[in-house]
Amino acid sequence: MKSTRLEAFSDGVLAIIITIMVLEMKAPAGPEWSNLRPVLSVFLTYVLSFIYVGIYWNNHHHMLQATERVSGAVLWANLHLLFWLSLIPFVTRWMEHEQFAEAPTVLYGVVLLMAALSYWLLQRLIVSMHGTNAKLEQAIGGDTKGKWSIGLYLAAIIAAFWAPWLAVAFYAAVALMWLIPDRRIEKKLEDDDEA
Repeated sequence: MKSTRLEAFSDGVLAIIITIMVLEMKAPAGPEWSNLRPVLSVFLTYVLSFIYVGIYWNNHHHMLQATERVSGAVLWANLHLLFWLSLIPFVTRWMEHEQFAEAPTVLYGVVLLMAALSYWLLQRLIVSMHGTNAKLEQAIGGDTKGKWSIGLYLAAIIAAFWAPWLAVAFYAAVALMWLIPDRRIEKKLEDDDEA
């Protein structure tokens, strides 16, 4: 099966996730600039979560561009990823509503960790279908950023039990690390087109 339907379905789900997040935001309770202060944490949490969904969309798109076909296992792995990403609006709202308290900040990290692990699983399944000489395998190599991300998520989850603000800083650090799209896949596809 070609990957185009999988990509289109995933794009739709990610668009709905972003829509749900923005609909959860409420306008300030007045016309003054000072009225923005109470909703600043809501906005910053939304920005962080929006960036995460955008990062997944971008990298998912690049990964599927290097994918010639998908299997039933890949379809289920993709749904697994989308499940974890679909929880981002819930944990985002809870974390900002409870002012970055321990439990919601831990759960936010767990959702991000599980999304990262499910993305890794999806990537591995696609590589196993296409072999070690496939474009995707050659492009991702040792996946250092992916391994660092998982380590930072684990550190953030642990930190959230004592210093939730530190956990949020770790979550932001991982987002910054991935903010620039992973050029390895794009470069590999360009190199193959030139060859």
